Amino acid sequence: MPFPMTSRRWLWIFVLVLGAAFLWQLGSWGPLESSEARYSEIGREMLTGQDWLHPQLLGIYHFHKPPLTYWLTAAGLGLFGQNMLGVRLLPVLAVLLQVVLVYGLGLLLFRQDRARALAAAVIYGTLPVVLISALNVTTDAYLATLELAAAYGILRYYHQGGARWLYLFWLGLGLAFLTKGPVGFILPLMVVMGHYFRQGQARRPFTMHHALGFGLFVLVGLSWYLYLMVENPAFVRYFLVEHTVERFANAATFNRSKPWWFYLVLAPATSLPWAVALVARAVRTPWSTVPRQWRNVLIFWVLLPLMFFSLSKSKLLLYVLPIFPGVVLLTVYYLGRCTEAVLLRWYVGIVAFFGLLLGLLCLLPILSTVLPLNLEVQPLAAAWPAAGVVALVLTLTLWNQVRIAPRILVATTLFTGFLLLAAKPIMQQNELLFNGSRPLAGFIRKQGLTNRPLLVYNELLPSLAFELGQIPVSLFDGNASLQRETQFQTNDAWRRQLLNLQDPQQEPALGALLLQRPVLLTKGELRPERQWMLRYFTHSQQLGKWTVRW
Repeated sequence: MPFPMTSRRWLWIFVLVLGAAFLWQLGSWGPLESSEARYSEIGREMLTGQDWLHPQLLGIYHFHKPPLTYWLTAAGLGLFGQNMLGVRLLPVLAVLLQVVLVYGLGLLLFRQDRARALAAAVIYGTLPVVLISALNVTTDAYLATLELAAAYGILRYYHQGGARWLYLFWLGLGLAFLTKGPVGFILPLMVVMGHYFRQGQARRPFTMHHALGFGLFVLVGLSWYLYLMVENPAFVRYFLVEHTVERFANAATFNRSKPWWFYLVLAPATSLPWAVALVARAVRTPWSTVPRQWRNVLIFWVLLPLMFFSLSKSKLLLYVLPIFPGVVLLTVYYLGRCTEAVLLRWYVGIVAFFGLLLGLLCLLPILSTVLPLNLEVQPLAAAWPAAGVVALVLTLTLWNQVRIAPRILVATTLFTGFLLLAAKPIMQQNELLFNGSRPLAGFIRKQGLTNRPLLVYNELLPSLAFELGQIPVSLFDGNASLQRETQFQTNDAWRRQLLNLQDPQQEPALGALLLQRPVLLTKGELRPERQWMLRYFTHSQQLGKWTVRW
C-alpha cells in the first residue's frame, strides 16, 4: 500500500470515490413517489413562492414535518437549478459528512486507532441502507447527519473538553429538532446514557456554556414552532398530539402501519453482509469478555432505539437509520478481535457475496426477458456490474497484501462503487415502474400539451408537478392520500387545486375545467359514475400504469 491504514488520506480517498460514484448520473431519473417527490415539490414551491415559513404541497399548506429539509431542498434547487441534481446533491453531501463523523466517533471509541476508525467509516458508507438514504430524498439523511454531529460533539466534549464541542452538541440537537421534531433526540440521548452507564465516568461541572448551549438549542430548534403557535394557537395541539403522540401510537394516522418485527427483519437485511458478521462474532464472544463501553454501545446505540422504533405504530425503513453507526462500530470491534486466519475466511465470504450480487445484475437483462419482473433493462446495463466482478476477482487473486483488513475495505469500496454505477441506468429505464413521472411529463411536452390544465384523477402526484413546474388539479374520489389538511388555509384559493368529485357543489368547477380542453391522467379506470368525463377527450395513451387523455 502506498501509505499505511493509519493515514487520514485513506478516509479522504474513500470519501472522494464514494462521492464520485454518487454523483455520476445523479439526476438521470426524476423524483419518485411518494416521499422524494413530496420533498422535491415542496422545495420547488417554497423557492418559487418565497414563503419560507409555511411549506406548501400542490398549493396547500403542508406542516407534516419541520422546514429544515424543505429549506435545504429549496437551497439546492436555487444553487444548482430546478432539476434532480439540485434536489439530490445536498443529501449526498450529508451522507458523506456522516462517513466523516463515524470516523470521528471511531477515533473516540477506539482510542485514536485510525485503522479501526477508517474501517468503521468505510463500512458505514457502504451499507445498503445508507446508500438508499442518500438517493431517496427524505428528512432521514439530514436527521442522521445532525444526530451524529450532536453525538460526536458531546462525546468529544466528554473525552477532551472544549466548549466548542458542547455548542456543536446543542446546535446539532436544535437542527435535528428542526428536521423531524423530538425523534432527533434519540441517538444523542442514547450516546450520553451509554457514556455514563456503569462506566464510572467523571461528570463535568455545569458551566455558563451549558446554559448558552441550551439557549442556542431553543433559538434554533424551537423558533419556527413558536412562531407558528403564536400565529395560530391550533398548532399547539397539531404538533404535540397529531404529529408526536398519534404518529407513534396510531397506525392509521399516516397509513404507515407495519408489524412489530418489521425492523428486526429489515435492519439486518439492509446492512448485509455486515449484519451476519456482527451476529456471528457476537454470539461466539463471551459476554463477560466484552468491555463495558461496547456493551453500552450495543444496548443504548442499537437495541433500545430498535425497540423504541419497533413499538411505534408508524414505521418506514429509514426511521432506524440512527442505529447503524452503532452497528458498524460494533462490527469493527468484534472483527478486530479475530485472528488474520479468521479474517481471511470472512474476506473470502464477503467477496463471494459481493460477486454473487454483481453477477445477478450482469444477468438482469436476460432475466428480465424470461421472468415476469416487469423490468426494462438494456444489455449495456450489464457492463458496470461485469466490470465490478472483474475488479473483485483481480483483487481476490492478484493482490498479495499481507494484512486482510485493507483487502476487505478495498473490496467493499469497489463493490459499492460499481453497484451505484450499475443501479442508476436501471432506475432511469424503469421510472414508471418505480413511481416516477418524468416519462409522463416528457410525453405531455412532446404532444405540446403543457399550456393546458392538468387533471390527476384520485392520486397525489407531486412528481409530475415538479417535472413540469406546474401544479395539477387533483380530483379527489375517495383516495385517502388526497384528504389534505386544510384547516390552516387562510382563504379558499386551495380549492382550485383540489376538487372533491363526491361533493355535488364542486360540479360547476369541474365542468368549467373540462371545457378548457385539459389533460387528464388516470391510474386504472374511472369509477362507473365518472365515465361521463371521458367524452371530453378524443385521444389517449397508455404509459405504464397511467393513461394520459387529452
